[in-house]
Amino acid sequence: MKYTETTNIPDFKRYCKTLSLKDDAQLIEDYKRVHAPNAAWPEITQGMKDVGIIDMEIYLLGNRLFMIMDTVADFDHERAMAELATKPRQSEWEAYVSRFQQTSAEATADEKWQLMERIYKLDK
Repeated sequence: MKYTETTNIPDFKRYCKTLSLKDDAQLIEDYKRVHAPNAAWPEITQGMKDVGIIDMEIYLLGNRLFMIMDTVADFDHERAMAELATKPRQSEWEAYVSRFQQTSAEATADEKWQLMERIYKLDK
């Protein structure tokens, strides 16, 4: 990974996305369990790494999810999301987690998770 000369921070791209869960306390707790450490299917985690996602965090407020996705510097979002949809068990995973989400079972991850627009950055 390449580092910038002034900050020693690796070059990467960051994407922020949002998605709504069904407004059901039990379903939300179940969704949290599905995303607990080591609970996600290994094929899903590997598929994300294979397309260039180097880190991902998901936060929850009420029934609203917020994802931070860090990727390799040359990440092409559209191409990578199309490739991710073809990875082993990806469509099965999307159908599985759709029961928690305000979306259809046929939707891909890219169709569910909506990219957010950055409107502020400290020191920019």
